[in-house]
Amino acid sequence: MTSYTLRKGSSAKVRTDVVVIAVTSTAQGPVLAPGGEAVASAYGRALTPLLASLGFTGTRDEVAQVPTAKTLRAPLLLLVGIGSADVLGDATRTTDAVRRAAGVAARTVSNSASVALALPARDPAEVRAGAEGFELGRYAFTAYKSGPAKDEPGEVVLLSEIARSKAGAAALETALVVSSAVRTARDWVNTPAADLAPPAFADAVRAQAKASSGKLRVEVLDEEQLRERGFGGIIGVGRGSAQPPRLVTLSYRPRRATRHLVLVGKGITFDSGGLAIKTQLGMRTMKCDMGGAAAVLAATVAIAELGLPVRVTTFAPMAENMISGDATRPGDVLTMYGGTTVEVLNPDAEGRLVLADALVAAGEVGPDLLVDVATLTGAAETALGDRVSAIFGHDDAAVARVRAAGARVGEALWQLPISEEMPVKVRTYSKIADLMQHNVDVYGGALYAAAFLAEFVPDGVPWAHLDIAGTGFNRRGAYGHVPSGGTGVSVATLVELATELAEAQDS
Repeated sequence: MTSYTLRKGSSAKVRTDVVVIAVTSTAQGPVLAPGGEAVASAYGRALTPLLASLGFTGTRDEVAQVPTAKTLRAPLLLLVGIGSADVLGDATRTTDAVRRAAGVAARTVSNSASVALALPARDPAEVRAGAEGFELGRYAFTAYKSGPAKDEPGEVVLLSEIARSKAGAAALETALVVSSAVRTARDWVNTPAADLAPPAFADAVRAQAKASSGKLRVEVLDEEQLRERGFGGIIGVGRGSAQPPRLVTLSYRPRRATRHLVLVGKGITFDSGGLAIKTQLGMRTMKCDMGGAAAVLAATVAIAELGLPVRVTTFAPMAENMISGDATRPGDVLTMYGGTTVEVLNPDAEGRLVLADALVAAGEVGPDLLVDVATLTGAAETALGDRVSAIFGHDDAAVARVRAAGARVGEALWQLPISEEMPVKVRTYSKIADLMQHNVDVYGGALYAAAFLAEFVPDGVPWAHLDIAGTGFNRRGAYGHVPSGGTGVSVATLVELATELAEAQDS
């Protein structure tokens, strides 16, 4: 178990196995970032030739390990590049750089018993970024690995001049709670689909609620209850699987709350494509198709643990999209919760069907702000890649609010439009049902999906839709604080959004 402490002190005199400092790149050469002043003083004029001999430039993610030969109390100095010194001129870019550098450091010093982070930590945001970056950077999914666990630092010390302030302590606590939630979401996404089918996923949420000391309440609708209550989208997607679907509602209702944040997350625990079957390669990572549900549920747990005075109701429709004689066929018509009929054109566009049911249910509980998160369309990944999530909405203020929350915690969101022709297509393409589920054209897939979801959002409710198809699962190597596999993206954004709503409520 790794412990984190916030402490005032000199980076040259701290007694740990490793001390970590950040280095920026400038036209005149590498320069130590704030936090490394005592190290620079200890090395004096020898620092510049030392960096030159290492070929160290301060480029982002560049690392070098330097035995200190008693120049410092710590026997090892770890240098981490954070890129151009310009990043230190902007608060958001600085926190992003600190978070990323701490993540790189965590992977580099995994065999050290104690680590001191002498990264920029001049304010609560930088303290939080350092702790989050290190805790998330050291993440590894080892549930299925045999043999002894790898060594982890027993102690991580964050050096900061605000160490004795309430704001500094609160920032560290927030960092650890949010990091724990992100790690939970990553674990859920990384778990093989055979071990996290809808019933097992619902049980995992029950366990989280039970551990909350009464702060969280959970309701789970099984397949019979879903059928009786008319959740045709969830039933239609899940009926092809031997694993029955579920609808999980996780609620947090503190006494002082006057704002109500409602979250919806896509929980397709495995997506074979249904009768529009994917290729073997296309199915390889489809255990990740419940990343939206993992994010909204884990964020709700964190919001409750932090005790934020905001009411949160979270809906996670869970189903496995498989093939059988009872699987939904192209041309079938499903009746959604609330009575809207939908013609299914593509069984591999199943996420919007379960979300439609959940969005209608979400509208019934009176949200002040409604946000859904889903690994929804390959089109969003094609447009924005795997490090920027797409965001849509018909309320510009709500979209801007969510984007700003994401920016503050290092999760990039880019707004895409619901162009005016898309709702028309959704409503008119089917000749036999109220709506057409999938775009008949090959372009604009993410826009069409967002327009389809918008049909199930109550009028007047501020709503934002996050498409994390590219960002929810990292198919490449680790970078910064982000590992390969499940990323836990959107958890931090949603917690930050709830925090901002709480602050607005108090003011």
